[in-house]
Amino acid sequence: MNCKYFAICASCTLFDKTYEEQLNYKIQREKERFYNFTTMEFDIIKSSEKNFRNRAEFRIWWDKDENGNEILSYAMNDFKKNILKIDSCEMVSSHIQEVMPKLIFELEKDLILSYKLFAVEFLGSTTKDLLVTLIYHKKLDEEWNQKAKEIESTLNIKIMGRSRKQKIVLSSESINETLHINNQDFKFAYQEGGFTQPNTNVNIQMIEWVLNNIENSSKDLCELYCGGGNFTIPLSTKFHKVLATEISKTSIKSALKNCELNNIETISFIRMSAEEFVQALNEVRPFNRLKDINLKDYKFDTIFMDPPRSGLDDTTRALAKDFENIIYISCNPETLHRDLDELTKTHEIVRFALFDQFAFTNHIESGVILKKIK
Repeated sequence: MNCKYFAICASCTLFDKTYEEQLNYKIQREKERFYNFTTMEFDIIKSSEKNFRNRAEFRIWWDKDENGNEILSYAMNDFKKNILKIDSCEMVSSHIQEVMPKLIFELEKDLILSYKLFAVEFLGSTTKDLLVTLIYHKKLDEEWNQKAKEIESTLNIKIMGRSRKQKIVLSSESINETLHINNQDFKFAYQEGGFTQPNTNVNIQMIEWVLNNIENSSKDLCELYCGGGNFTIPLSTKFHKVLATEISKTSIKSALKNCELNNIETISFIRMSAEEFVQALNEVRPFNRLKDINLKDYKFDTIFMDPPRSGLDDTTRALAKDFENIIYISCNPETLHRDLDELTKTHEIVRFALFDQFAFTNHIESGVILKKIK
């Protein structure tokens, strides 16, 4: 990646390597980590070398030129945790990269827009729908609204304003995305504040990897930590019915919207934690949230889990061991290793993948498919 801030900006920690070198470093590291579970060849999903992020956040830094005029810059941390002023970023999508200097130019022209501006968040899509959230240390008023609407129109973007106890939505708080997965289009609405996969191209390949490595089933899928339905909706094409759980209200709202966008009626989303779901399955106590869902109607053979960095808890690990098939997407190889130590007592690994979501960083994501030992 040809970036003028390479080896200076702390975002890219593996700056001393080419793309292939940094990827091979991570592959070998994970092969060593998981050697006690499997020696199979890993499936490797590569990232683009640049312009791969459709979600990014930058601080805003104030400065003065030689004439005393206020200058705004985007800012990151350097390796000594000092402020590093930047005017571009090679990791973000081409569309975000194009808008970044134009947005700073417009903000700099008006003190109402720039005063006490603290940070800027970008959320983009492959359809060139872009939501920009401006984050302030001040109360936003009607005058700010009018000025921000002008920038919306000028740059053809969506703008939101945030400050303490304040959220202002000018035109929309979500963007529209279409993912082309195995020759089929799936529509999604990504909401500000909700979780989305930042590397869209790798995300598509992650979903395809799962779809291409499981069989069509006449039975049902149980999904935990479903988010906004990123995996749920494409996976529903492989199963009779899907029951998906998620604790976040924002994510459940997005999941229901995304289900509607794709005209899918075989998925039921419920807002509850994994622990609560286990209690419901075991009839430990009733839940009002399940009043319209009869768990006994489901004939599960597969569980899909994409947990947070902390991985699975004891309850969820015990639940997963009851299923014929386990699909586990992990953003933390350390907790995945810990969980596999328990899951491989009842299941064997049949596929293992590494997904390079965050090129030039130490981070890598994993996917494991396990089948019950006969």
